[in-house]
Amino acid sequence: MDKITLIDTTMRDGSHAISHTYTIAEVIAIAQGLDEAGVEYIEIAHGDGIGGSTINYGFSKTNELDLIEAVCKVVKKAKVTILLIPGVGTIEDVEEAIKRGIKAVRVATHCTEADISKQHIEYCLSKKLDTFGFLMMSHTVNKEKLLEQALLMESYGAKAVYIADSAGYMITSDVYDKVKLLKNNLKIPIGFHAHNNLSLAIANSISAMQAGASYIDGSLKGLGAGSGNAQLEVLNCVMERYNFISNIKAYPLMDIASDIVEPIMKRPQIINTVSLMLGITGVYSSFMLHANEAAKKFDVDVREILVELGKRKMVGGQEDKIIEVAYELKNNKNK
Repeated sequence: MDKITLIDTTMRDGSHAISHTYTIAEVIAIAQGLDEAGVEYIEIAHGDGIGGSTINYGFSKTNELDLIEAVCKVVKKAKVTILLIPGVGTIEDVEEAIKRGIKAVRVATHCTEADISKQHIEYCLSKKLDTFGFLMMSHTVNKEKLLEQALLMESYGAKAVYIADSAGYMITSDVYDKVKLLKNNLKIPIGFHAHNNLSLAIANSISAMQAGASYIDGSLKGLGAGSGNAQLEVLNCVMERYNFISNIKAYPLMDIASDIVEPIMKRPQIINTVSLMLGITGVYSSFMLHANEAAKKFDVDVREILVELGKRKMVGGQEDKIIEVAYELKNNKNK
């Protein structure tokens, strides 16, 4: 059997799904459960990464550094991890998170902008943090371009490089081909981060493993942007059927998901019309709530907003364009 390291994103990507309203009591309960179940990396931050609590992305109910510190104090074995998107978060943010106790960082860039991660990866390595590269919106470029960018992150010293299907757009063959090319040409491990907008998060994660990925993301109850991530407690069980192992205890994982995470959820993590449109149009999954709000404000069809955003190839950090598009659609509708 091949050993796979599962990274939990319930308290980072899952923050999108609950509008960044985690409390200290909630993150402590989730983190303790994940740690006891054997999860090796537990990611926690604002949904858009450290420093993301802003008017553009949405403010956190509780200061993210306080959430991080609370988790670091109760975790005994797992490495507490943050996501850093250069330009959203800063090295100063990482310094503060180090003081609170983090042990790992994932430096995330758009899949054509790996060069902006150099300073951040090298800084995190200098602080003895497990440091991963993370290529977002990886469906928007071909596998050769993705390899070029992954090689840059490898050259900066990244421990592993992730392909992130941020829009839940990829199908299994896309994932397999891209992971396989990276696996055959990089000396470091490959990771994969799925979204479930086309109901393929589990299948795509398995396809990534079959192509050689050894780090895979998931979240309890699938909690995440859009229709969510690969559902961790399900993924952990499905992996065994494919002869992949994680060393994570299945029953405790199920208990945390149903007893702790499910009561926190604002809505079932299902594929609704809007999240399906994210997968069809290839739009960033965290745009879902923003697009819904803009559609209501301007009385336009949210599907039309997402189609237009997809045509314009909008990426994370351009949330302000959602309002612009909705306004334009409203004006066109009234002509």
